[in-house]
Amino acid sequence: MHTEATPAQADVPELDLVKRCQAGDTEAFDQLVTRYRTRVFGMIYNMVHSEQDAWDLAQDSFLKAWKSIGRFRGQSSFYTWIYRIVTNVTIDWLRKKQVKGSGMEFDDAVQLKEIDPASRTVPKAPALPHQRMERQEIRARIDAAIEQLSPEHRAVILMKETEDMQYHEIAEALGCSIGTVMSRLFYARKKLQNLLRDLYENV
Repeated sequence: MHTEATPAQADVPELDLVKRCQAGDTEAFDQLVTRYRTRVFGMIYNMVHSEQDAWDLAQDSFLKAWKSIGRFRGQSSFYTWIYRIVTNVTIDWLRKKQVKGSGMEFDDAVQLKEIDPASRTVPKAPALPHQRMERQEIRARIDAAIEQLSPEHRAVILMKETEDMQYHEIAEALGCSIGTVMSRLFYARKKLQNLLRDLYENV
């Protein structure tokens, strides 16, 4: 059973917990894991679409974080720092599995003109009761389209659209420039728009 932090635990400042972790306090690390495991699992699940694989990768990510906690310098939030670890672990795993679409499409040199930073990646699905089946079908189409992106492009799309992270947060989590984040988002959005063209034409 996965429980979240109690109010008393939640009151402990994050940086204090990190400092205790760096001194070898495993209980403090357990508290950090409890705070963030649901969000970490959610991000990984959106990338791999397998509950068991997502939990395994989350565990691997937290283990890697524990082993490297001494290198955390507090220049970002702990969540941003661990998010970077999680993303790298998940992308590495996806690459090893040779997911569909993870080949020639990956190109950070794509031109940035015509980018609308406020644009959404996918059309909003209707929410009326009699259209629920249609909404589920649209969601399935969108998920299938996202799965055709490379791991790197899938990551930025999910960070921006699902996590609603800012460009600088995504760049920090991925260890790349904001320009690179924007180019990856631009390419991923164009690819999704092509794959989902009929949905766009009907909204």
